[in-house]
Amino acid sequence: MAGDKYPFVSIVMPVRNERHYIQQSLEAVLAQDYPRQCMEILIVDGMSEDGTREYVYEQQGCVPNLCLLDNPGKIVPVGLNIAIAKAKGEIVVRVDGHCVIAPDYVRRCVEYLEREPVVGVGGPMETIGETPTARTIALAMSSPFGVGNSAFRVRVNVHRYVDTIPFPAYRMSTLQAAGPFDETLIRNQDDEYNYRLRAMGGKLLFAPDVRSKYYSRSSLRALWKQYFQYGFFKVRVLQKHPAQFSLRQFVPPAFVGALLVGLVSSVFTVPMRYFLLGLILTYGVVNLGVSLRIAMHHGWEHLLRLPLTFAILHIAYGLGFWTGLLTLGWRFLKTGKM
Repeated sequence: MAGDKYPFVSIVMPVRNERHYIQQSLEAVLAQDYPRQCMEILIVDGMSEDGTREYVYEQQGCVPNLCLLDNPGKIVPVGLNIAIAKAKGEIVVRVDGHCVIAPDYVRRCVEYLEREPVVGVGGPMETIGETPTARTIALAMSSPFGVGNSAFRVRVNVHRYVDTIPFPAYRMSTLQAAGPFDETLIRNQDDEYNYRLRAMGGKLLFAPDVRSKYYSRSSLRALWKQYFQYGFFKVRVLQKHPAQFSLRQFVPPAFVGALLVGLVSSVFTVPMRYFLLGLILTYGVVNLGVSLRIAMHHGWEHLLRLPLTFAILHIAYGLGFWTGLLTLGWRFLKTGKM
């Protein structure tokens, strides 16, 4: 940034029932080394019932430029659209309630947007957990076997252009040109939006020094729900943008589809029983091998939970995808519309 000219930044935080994490997240925003007078913080609350709203309301009395907005729609894309419509910044940075950004996060994002030919900036996200189960989930979500080659999750340490980025910084002019977030997407709204930006000719920069931490789900049940929704709403994204498809995203649906076909067919034919057994054994051996390697480096206490955690990541996503596909097909049969 040249001289004393700092672009005004709007930090938007869509949250709902985040009382356990909102304090760390907000404190990280307030600890930025970017000039405080050049920032505003817009927390858009999805009608929380756990004390999140009360905490933010209390902070408004002592934090300049902090604004609490209502999100009656309760979901992230609605909250983002509400915040962006109210934002005054030249640059908009999204921060989630489960996220803790590094002290130089905003400054580095602004610097990259000012000197690089890109429309969005993000960086590696370190997934962390507070409980033993959450720490195992964090390890699985940081593994290529768990989440594929997603640069921001497996912490690739190279500047590169990517398909999507977490907790991104955009120019307001970019957001205005691209239009609002898709409010039908409970999950994957960022993937869909970033595809739109790339379709407009924009580039998204993954910068290793733009660092953040993300608190993983604390239970396997919550992880199942999260990844089932990821798979379910990926179908809607692919419906809107078929060219957005990548092989990495189709591996879990293909695996689950093969399991289901093998399970049904094995009732009628002996060869399919061998196919199903071979598929399960192959997956089990690979899963256990990866789990052993991770436990060797991060603690043997994770070994019993890792295989199940990996299976949840893959099977929940795959089942969600097929459920979304069937739902889309059923809707077309009933209405003639996709």
